[in-house]
This record gives sequence, C-alpha cells and structure tokens, in this order.
Amino acid sequence: MRSRIPLFLVFLTGTIMVAQFFVPHEYSEFAFQYADDFVIVIGILAMPVGIVSLMSATVRKARSEPRERLYSLATIAGFAVMLIAGLKRDWFTGDSTLHAHLFDSVLMAGQSTIFSLLAFYLASAAYRAFRARTLLAALLLVTAFVVMLRLIPLPEPLARWDAALVRWILEVPNMAAKRAIIIGVGLGAITYSVKILLGLERAYMGGD
Repeated sequence: MRSRIPLFLVFLTGTIMVAQFFVPHEYSEFAFQYADDFVIVIGILAMPVGIVSLMSATVRKARSEPRERLYSLATIAGFAVMLIAGLKRDWFTGDSTLHAHLFDSVLMAGQSTIFSLLAFYLASAAYRAFRARTLLAALLLVTAFVVMLRLIPLPEPLARWDAALVRWILEVPNMAAKRAIIIGVGLGAITYSVKILLGLERAYMGGD
C-alpha cells in the first residue's frame, strides 16, 4: 500500500497533465497553471531539505575524510557567510551591499574561471579529435577548418565562397543532425515518461 498510493498519484496527475494539452478550454489552462504553481511551492519547500542534506553530508566529510576536509570547511564557511549576508538584506529596498559584493566578486569570478578553464579543455579535446586517422575524422577536420576560416578576414571572392559554404554546412547537414538528436531525445523522454506513468520506472521512489 505504501508504494501503490504514490504510483496511483503519479499516474493520475501525469494523465491529467497530458490530457490537458488536448483540451482547448480555459478550465484546462487554469488547471495547468494551478498545478504549475504547486510545483513551484513544492520546490520552495524542498529547498530546506536539500540544504540540510548538503550540510549534513559536508559536515560528515569534514569529520571523516581528511583529504576533503579543507573543501568541506570552505563550503560550510561560504554557505554561512552568504546566509548571514542575505539575512542582513534591506527587505524594503532589496539592497545588500555585502551579499551583492560576494556574488559579483566571488561567485561570478569563480564561474568565469571555471569557464575559462573549460575553453582550454575544449581546445585540447578538439586537438585530439581532429587527428585525421579515419575518414570520418578527416571529414570532421576539414569541416572545422572551413567553419573557422569564416572568422578570418579572407580576400574576395574567397570570403564570399567560404561564407556561403559555412552557411550551407550550418543549415543543411548540421541542422539535420541537430534535428535527429532532438527527435531522439524527445522519443526517449516520452518513453521514460510512459514508464513512470505505468509504474515501470520507480527510481524516484528510491528503488532500482
């Protein structure tokens, strides 16, 4: 019974949300908006649970794993500082100088650093992938070379020819591959959703 009730609720709500797409009525739109508001409220209520889970796991790492202790303490300290800075916000004007300064000068700077390192990783991965060992790798290398030539100031009429070729590459073979991937992802999402509605997929309940 403990597993059948959640499965029944998932099947019922999922069926209603799917059916409302085929009912062009204002009541159907209202039901969808009402359910969407419920999702937002549930997400807000789940945030404290996630925070408690994160902090408990971080504290446990700081106590039992010496190699992770420094990172765990940094996580706890960062969470505490941002929490205190957020609580000192002026709720009438929305102004919090310390909170904004930490967000702009620490968090944004850290994200920029990570993305800059990602650029070097992509460059090294591209270097390894563009080795023309096979026919497909050679085709990938030539295509990438043609596309990158568009960023270089070439003389006429070579620049016009390269721009036309790059436009064809992006609009025909590239778009065909992207659409195939999107269709495959969509079919996979539909299959997974049907498995959840029918109770065949129970990973969200803590099962296998």
